[in-house]
Amino acid sequence: MDKSLLDVEQPHSMGTTIIGVTYNGGVVLGADSRTSTGMYVANRASDKITQLTDNVYVCRSGSAADSQVVSDYVRYFLHQHTIQLGQPATVKVAASLVRQLSYNNKAMLQTGMIVGGWDKYEGGKIYGVPLGGTLLEQPFAIGGSGSSYLYGFFDQAWREGMSQEEAEKLVVTAVSLAIARDGASGGVVRTVTINKDGVKRKFYPGDTLPLWHEEMEAVNSLLDTVPAASPEPMVS
Repeated sequence: MDKSLLDVEQPHSMGTTIIGVTYNGGVVLGADSRTSTGMYVANRASDKITQLTDNVYVCRSGSAADSQVVSDYVRYFLHQHTIQLGQPATVKVAASLVRQLSYNNKAMLQTGMIVGGWDKYEGGKIYGVPLGGTLLEQPFAIGGSGSSYLYGFFDQAWREGMSQEEAEKLVVTAVSLAIARDGASGGVVRTVTINKDGVKRKFYPGDTLPLWHEEMEAVNSLLDTVPAASPEPMVS
């Protein structure tokens, strides 16, 4: 057995798939639910879409601990910001705080994030904050280990002015494709849709996702995949 597998000080590979998409009227955020530590799946139903304010959410990738502590700090600062100004923070303010924390601590953090939301000044906005703390405003953003399988797909499938239904379908399809191709992504798909009417969360179980290429259909038992052989007659 490889002794490096037993060394707890060795860096672990971490994987996920997170997506943010703008549409005509708001944004849709989506993510898988697998939290992995190397080859070990630590949590198969985690929630990687975290609320920052009533109108702004963040998708987290990389180190779960790092992304959670950044989210907690940003949520606290935005709460103070809202009290002082007497109105909700904009999406850009929230994304700028995520960028500032990520950049100022870039030597210690291993996390990439996507901030998305809606405000009355600029409407629906998506901001990517990759490793290192760069802030990128984009019409759509993808992150995590599963994103390497999705760039060509999004170049072909995304278009400006999509409806809410089209954007939600695109996000679910993209995450299911990443789950099929990326071993570090898996579980269920969660989405958050944010627009002027509020926030709507949706949950898609793994056995309802579209199958890709040679994927096997979901079964309750591995025994169901083995063809049943008829017993041979007993000979007296």
